[in-house]
Amino acid sequence: MKKLLTLTFLAFSFFSSLQAESTTAQQPVMSITDVNGTSYQITGTNEGLNIKGLEGKIIFLEFFGHRCPPCLASIPHLIKLQEKYKDKLTVIAVEVQGLNNTQLTQFVKEKGMNYIVVADEKAGNFVNYIAQRAQWRGSIPFMVALDTKGNVQFVQAGMLPESSLEELIKQLGPKK
Repeated sequence: MKKLLTLTFLAFSFFSSLQAESTTAQQPVMSITDVNGTSYQITGTNEGLNIKGLEGKIIFLEFFGHRCPPCLASIPHLIKLQEKYKDKLTVIAVEVQGLNNTQLTQFVKEKGMNYIVVADEKAGNFVNYIAQRAQWRGSIPFMVALDTKGNVQFVQAGMLPESSLEELIKQLGPKK
């Protein structure tokens, strides 16, 4: 897991440095609105994202689909992790298979999702921004993990077992 984390970080760091050279000083500011109507202002940075109100938290940003078997299998794991690490972890899930906000609200209730869930229609240009920055081609589930400073530390296409997610939380938390 450490080798995978290190290789992923190095690859993303290289891409980020190339991206940083080609961007101007002005960073993009985006907004997403979850199924509960709460909006989050997100500013792109050279190293990751600044999500207003979630500073100091580890963030698992997952792009998922309501018809994707691995995505559905990961929901119970994310529910457990959000509950267990509620003081240091925030899970944000963006549904990208076409449920509108009303349909997704019902889906969230049925699944008992206790984390931030956003319909693609309420994500503005955020999905495109992530696709461009992380070179994401649309495979799901797709996770971007941010450390407590908002820096991208891990990018993964495909489902991760709960034990790997727990290890990732330990690695991304504040160092003592």
